[in-house]
Amino acid sequence: MHVFQKKSELVSYVNQSKGSRGLVMTMGALHQGHLALVREARKAADTVIVSIYVNPLQFGPNEDFDAYPRTLDADLALLEEAGVDAVFAPSDAEIYPREPLVRIDPGPVATMLEGKTRPGHFAGVLQVVNKVLNLVRPDYAFFGQKDAQQLALIRTMVADLDMPVEIHSVPIQRDTAGLALSSRNSYLSEIERTNALALSQALKDGVEAGYEHGTIPEIIRAAVADISENPKLKLDYLTLVDPQTFMPLQPDFKGIGLLVVAAWVGQTRLIDNMEVSIG
Repeated sequence: MHVFQKKSELVSYVNQSKGSRGLVMTMGALHQGHLALVREARKAADTVIVSIYVNPLQFGPNEDFDAYPRTLDADLALLEEAGVDAVFAPSDAEIYPREPLVRIDPGPVATMLEGKTRPGHFAGVLQVVNKVLNLVRPDYAFFGQKDAQQLALIRTMVADLDMPVEIHSVPIQRDTAGLALSSRNSYLSEIERTNALALSQALKDGVEAGYEHGTIPEIIRAAVADISENPKLKLDYLTLVDPQTFMPLQPDFKGIGLLVVAAWVGQTRLIDNMEVSIG
């Protein structure tokens, strides 16, 4: 497995590679959710490239950039075992040799939900995704469904800018208790991890309400009950959106919606989502 820290080394490798290329972008601290992306890329592409980079542009001034887990040696061992061909693990100076003067504007969807809580987050995400896509020039890029708003915005960017890559989503990976896998789960104490299970349970209750032909208000009410009953959780948002555009659904909508939730568990902010059949 090749490990590159320089853009020039990565580009040289890409230029010499044969067949199709698959890309998985990560911030490291890898878990089975990331490895599920790698497995899907391995099925689809002749060459699989993984990037590991904690992107400072997507962190706000009061967020956990400095504390974000960085486990490069362990990550490389996992990726080599998974059959990855190359890893791009650059420094900040390599990705941003100066403050970027040209920025990606993620549009109005980036100001809602995650974007409202984390202003500027999606602009930073799209900035680095655009850069790495341009460097790797993959045929396929794989992203997790857990970061559903990010996924929707990446798809929109690729479509609107006519970028020659297929974006593939991979279902959320969960632990045996149902908690969505996340690098931030490492921040949770055992008690907090137990409390965090209310998020996936809330989504399941919302899905059940949908099966019972519940309306949008009824689905949200059923889901919110699990979180409001737990004093250890602080709800940020819980709502139904269009899975493709991430725009809010109208009260009379019928079809498949995406129930999305974000909440604080202690000092850790977690997100999750599930598809719901409405009406």
